[in-house]
Amino acid sequence: MPYVDGSVMAVPTANKQKFIDFANQVDPLFLEHGALSVRECWGDDVPAGKQTDFQHAVQAKDDETIVFSWVEWPDKATRDAGMKKVMDDPRMQPDKVSMPFDGARMIFGGFSPVLELGSNSRSKAS
Repeated sequence: MPYVDGSVMAVPTANKQKFIDFANQVDPLFLEHGALSVRECWGDDVPAGKQTDFQHAVQAKDDETIVFSWVEWPDKATRDAGMKKVMDDPRMQPDKVSMPFDGARMIFGGFSPVLELGSNSRSKAS
């Protein structure tokens, strides 16, 4: 069963192209180190909630857009080894790559799918 790393961040709306450039620089490293796919999604329909929402989760400011990203790995063991390689990769060092957003407000985590449906899935529950 695949394993998924997900993240949500607030990116200054004016930095959209800088974010795309950053993703084009960094995301291939995940693929190089074992990931199956990477998705970067620029928010365009992210409503405010009554109790909580994406904006509050990352303390987004009025001039920021929510970005939802995920990396799919073949399994958790590949993710654990691959993520270590990505973080240790010299191309990820601060002098080589600069995040166009406040990384301290990014939320992220690893997830084991419990259900997959659709044309690209194996349509099964765990």
